Amino acid sequence: MLGAIAGDVIGSIYEGNNVKSADFGPLFQRFSRPTDDSVLTRAVAEWLLRGAGDDLPDRLKSWFRQFPYAGYGGTFIQWASSSTRSPYNSWGNGSAMRVSPVGFAFDSLEQTLVVARSSAEVTHNHLEGIKGAQATAACIYLARTGASKAEIRELIEGRFGYDLSRRLDEVRHGYCFDVSCQGSVPEAILAFLESEGWEDAVRKAISLGGDSDTIACIGGGIAAAFYGGVPREIRAEVEARLPPAMRAIPSEFLLSFPSAG
Repeated sequence: MLGAIAGDVIGSIYEGNNVKSADFGPLFQRFSRPTDDSVLTRAVAEWLLRGAGDDLPDRLKSWFRQFPYAGYGGTFIQWASSSTRSPYNSWGNGSAMRVSPVGFAFDSLEQTLVVARSSAEVTHNHLEGIKGAQATAACIYLARTGASKAEIRELIEGRFGYDLSRRLDEVRHGYCFDVSCQGSVPEAILAFLESEGWEDAVRKAISLGGDSDTIACIGGGIAAAFYGGVPREIRAEVEARLPPAMRAIPSEFLLSFPSAG
């Protein structure tokens, strides 16, 4: 979970100012900050901590109201500002960017996939929106339970049909802004698969360009599960950039699910 949040914060300044290199200087810049990815990740974590009932739409809307200017997509803003609790058939990567807590919370892959679906379909009930959330949560579950990168690649390709045979250098050339799950979740997974550590995974994710904060959020969550967490100094820097209201839920979640650190 902290890996996803840290990836979002680091990638935040590159969403509209893409870089095509992993060597983009210091991880943190003056305006590096949490975006909607981090806000809604917290909403999902809170939902899990309170029993994962049928109130996720209300929690998503509540966190939106607390942080209304965090950079949400237009359709989500309309939904979160309305009185409806019905989903809007989205295939966007918002379902994948917020799902990381699910990957840390359950003891089987099948249960992880069931809850990942539930976390997605309150808004993203399109097949691709559900698939993006499930694939991301599956990667995290597998990574934290000892699966190798080869095993993760095989399961994700076989179960979800994502093409993970490409190389990042091939993807990077010509890759542009894409907010769909099908156009960003596989890329985030590839960044993890080619990485040599947590920071390297996030740098590689950002180097693709496109929706940089979300790709780094997804890739950072998977990498944290695989590499055993976020480096201490990076975690401290991220926590210092969070508003007080955004700090309590991650701390509580870590107490309940220590592998999410």
